[in-house]
Amino acid sequence: MQKKQGKVNKLDLEEPCRPMTEPLVLIPGLSCDASLYAPQCPALAPGRPILVAQHDQDESLAGLVARLLAVAPARFALCGLSMGGYAAFEVMRQAPERVTRLALLDTSAKPATPETNAPREQMIALAERGAFDNVTTLLWQKLVAPDRLADEPLRLSVRAMAERIGAGGFVRQQRAIMGRPDSRPGLAAIKVPTLVLVGEEDLITPPAEAHEISSGIGAPARLVTIPGCGHLSTLEQPDRVTRELLAWLA
Repeated sequence: MQKKQGKVNKLDLEEPCRPMTEPLVLIPGLSCDASLYAPQCPALAPGRPILVAQHDQDESLAGLVARLLAVAPARFALCGLSMGGYAAFEVMRQAPERVTRLALLDTSAKPATPETNAPREQMIALAERGAFDNVTTLLWQKLVAPDRLADEPLRLSVRAMAERIGAGGFVRQQRAIMGRPDSRPGLAAIKVPTLVLVGEEDLITPPAEAHEISSGIGAPARLVTIPGCGHLSTLEQPDRVTRELLAWLA
C-alpha cells in the first residue's frame, strides 16, 4: 500500500508522537491532519500512546469510525476537533464502552441540513473542477479569529495540511460531514468525563453550540471558552488548549 505523508496506512492511523502506555485517540478536523495537534503532542505524549485517526478515506462518518475502531486500542481517551467532534459522536454511538473520556473541541452536535450542506456542495464542485486552491482560500477566512488572518506562518501551516489531504480527501470528508446525524439526542447517554472547548470567536461552530453540548451531556462536563480564538483552537491558542487537555487527562 502506498505510504501517504504523515500516515501509517498499514494501521490506518497517524502516529505523530512516541507511543508509551495510556492510549489517546485524536481525530482532526476537515482538511487537517496530525499537524493540527502537533503543538499539544510533546506535553501529552509522555506516559501514553497518541494515535491520530485517518479520516479522509470514507464518505460517511459510520465508515470512518468503523475503520478507526478496527485498529484503535480496546479502551482509549478520545478527542476530536470540528469534523473530529462529529466523528467522536459517532464513536460514542458505535462503541461507547471503549471510550474512557471525551474531549470535544470547536464542534457541534447538530445534524447536517440542506442549508448547511449547500455551501459544502459548492466547495465540492470547486474541488472537483480543479479549483481546490480557491477552496482553501475561502475556508481560511472563517477558520481563525479575525486578528490572526494576517498570520502568514499559521496560514501556510493550515494550507499545507489541506494540500496533504488533497482535493479527493476533502471531497470525501465533506460528504461524510453532510450525512452526519443529529447527535443531540445521544448527549445524555454520555457518562464519561468530558471537556467541551471552543474559541470565543469561532465562526463555524460558535460558543452557543459548545454550551448546547456541555449542558446536554449526562456526566459533568467542563466547558471552556478561549478568548481571542477562532475555530482552530489547537493552533491559535496552543498553550491554553494543551493545559486544558492535560487537566482533562489527569
